[in-house]
Amino acid sequence: MNSGHRHRSDLADQNPPEADPADQWVLDPATGEFRLDLDAAPAPVPRPRVAATPRPTSSRSTTAPAPASTGGRADRRRQTQGGKAKPRGRRRVLKWTAGVAALVLVAGCGGAYYAYQHFNGNLSSVEVKVGTEAERPKAATGALNILVIGTDSRKGLGRAYGDEGSEGHADTTLLFHISKDRTNATVMSIPRDLMVPIPECETAAGKKIPAEGRSMFNTSLGQGGRDPGCTWKTVEKMTDIHIDHFVMVDFEAVKTLSTAVGGVEVCAAKDINDKDSHLKMSKGKHVVQGEEALAFVRTRHAVGLGGDLTRIPLQQQFISSMIRKIKSSDTLTSPTKLWNLADAATKALTVDSAIKSVDKLKDLALDLSKVNTQNITFTTVPVLDDPKDENRLVLNEKDAGQLFAMIAADRSLTEVAGAPAETPAETPATPPPAPTAPQVDAAAVKATVRNGTGAPGQATKGATALQGKGFAAATPGKDAAVVATSSITYPRGKADQAVALAVALGLPAEVAKESSALGSKDSLQVLLGKDFTALGKPAVPVPTEAPKDLQRVQADDENVCAK
Repeated sequence: MNSGHRHRSDLADQNPPEADPADQWVLDPATGEFRLDLDAAPAPVPRPRVAATPRPTSSRSTTAPAPASTGGRADRRRQTQGGKAKPRGRRRVLKWTAGVAALVLVAGCGGAYYAYQHFNGNLSSVEVKVGTEAERPKAATGALNILVIGTDSRKGLGRAYGDEGSEGHADTTLLFHISKDRTNATVMSIPRDLMVPIPECETAAGKKIPAEGRSMFNTSLGQGGRDPGCTWKTVEKMTDIHIDHFVMVDFEAVKTLSTAVGGVEVCAAKDINDKDSHLKMSKGKHVVQGEEALAFVRTRHAVGLGGDLTRIPLQQQFISSMIRKIKSSDTLTSPTKLWNLADAATKALTVDSAIKSVDKLKDLALDLSKVNTQNITFTTVPVLDDPKDENRLVLNEKDAGQLFAMIAADRSLTEVAGAPAETPAETPATPPPAPTAPQVDAAAVKATVRNGTGAPGQATKGATALQGKGFAAATPGKDAAVVATSSITYPRGKADQAVALAVALGLPAEVAKESSALGSKDSLQVLLGKDFTALGKPAVPVPTEAPKDLQRVQADDENVCAK
C-alpha cells in the first residue's frame, strides 16, 4: 500500500507523525517575531487548506465560509508528504531558511503576511526600464515609494467578468509612500479615468512604445503592449515622485488573499445591488471573501455618483480592513494562516525584478510593518471634471501639485506623536530671496545653452527666453546627458556675466563656476539640469500642509461605510 494515502493515525504505533513545518514556527514574545522551533509538537490534525471560495448564495451573512482545498501546488506537496513515515530519531532537513520572511503587501486588496524561502518560486517578476537615475525624479533619502497596480486582465477567466480575454489595463493604481522614519504612510489612489500624457517607454522585452499626448491613465498598462514599467514611468512623469518598486495583482489575487485571511470586514451605508459587479449587500457590516470581495472592490454603479471616484473609497475601505486583519493577533499568531496567506500571495504577485525574492520582500515587509495603522492615510489625486469629456478627469494642478510635492519630500498627511521634528532647513517657511543680478551689458554676453533636463526642446526655449531678456547672443547648443542640477561655467573674469545669467534663469548664483578649460573668447556654458523649473521662477518650497478638502480615509477607522 502506498503510505502517502495512509491516515496519520495509521502510523501512530510505528513512528510519531512528522511535524508540519508551519506548526514549527512560533511567535517569540520577547522579539515580536516568528522563530523556528524544531522541538514544537506536531499538530494533532492536518492543517486546513485554502481555496478560492465559490460565490456565496447570500451576502447578508457576516460569517465567512470555511476554506477548502484547491488541489494546487502547495496542496499536492502536503498530500504526498503527509503520510510518509521516517525512522524514529531522524529529523528531516528543512528546505526553509531559519529566518522567517515576513512579507507585508498592499496590492489592490492589500495585506501583511509571513512566508518561507521556498515561496520564491511562486513569484513572477518584470524588469522595468525607466531610465537612469539622473533622468528620474530625485529620491527622498530613506523613504519608500511602492507602486501598486491592480490589473483588470480577464485572460483565462472566461466570460464571467466581461471583456473576455482582455490583456488588462491599470484599473486600480495606488502609490504607497512609507516615510523615512517609518512612523507613517500615505497611500494615494490614481483614478483610471484621469487624462494624462503617457511618455515613451521601453518594455522588458525591449519594445519601444511611442508617447501619447493625452490618454486615459489606465492605458499606461496593456495598451500597445505596455508593461508595468510604462505605468511606473507615467506616474513618475506626472507626479515627479521617485518610485522604488512595483507590485501588480489581478482579479484572482483579490479572491485568494481575502479567502486566505478568513474574510475581510466591510460596511455598506445602504443596501447595494450592483448588476455589473454582481454585488448584492444589505446595509451594515459584512465579512467578504472570494467572489464577494472582488465584487465589492469593483462596485461603482450602485454607490455614490456611479463613477471611478466613487469606487476608490470602497477600495480604500477594503485595503484598510485587510491591513487591520493581517496585523491582528488572530492572524499573526497562527502559523497556519500565515502559511496559507503567503502561499496565496506569492502566487498572486508580479513584482519588479529588484525584489523578486522572499528575502528582499522580507526586508521591505519589515519596514512596512513598523507603521501603525492609525498613521496610514489613504487619499486620492485631486482632480476636476474634464471640460472636453464629462466622463473623464483632469488634474487639479494646484492641489495635485501640492500633494505630489509633499509626498516627494516625505511630508506626512498624518500627525504622528513622537515623530522627529523637521528642521527649518528642510522646510523653509518662505522662499529664499532671489539673488540680485549684477549690472552687465546683457547684449555682450555670449552664452551657449544646453539641455540636460531630459525634457525635449529646453535648450531652444531657454536660449529664446534669454534673448527676450536682452541676452541677444544666447544660442542653443547640443543636448547633453541628463543631470540633476544646473550649472553655468565661465572663463576667468566673467563671473558677473555668469551670475546675471543664473538670475535670469531663476537659478541660484552658486551654480556659476569658473572653468580653466574656457578661454577669454569662449562663450559661457549653460547646462540646464532637472532642478530647472521655469525661466525666472525659482523652485517652490515644499508645502507643509495638505490641500484643503483633500479626500482621506484613515486605515484604523472601522466605521467607514460605502455610501
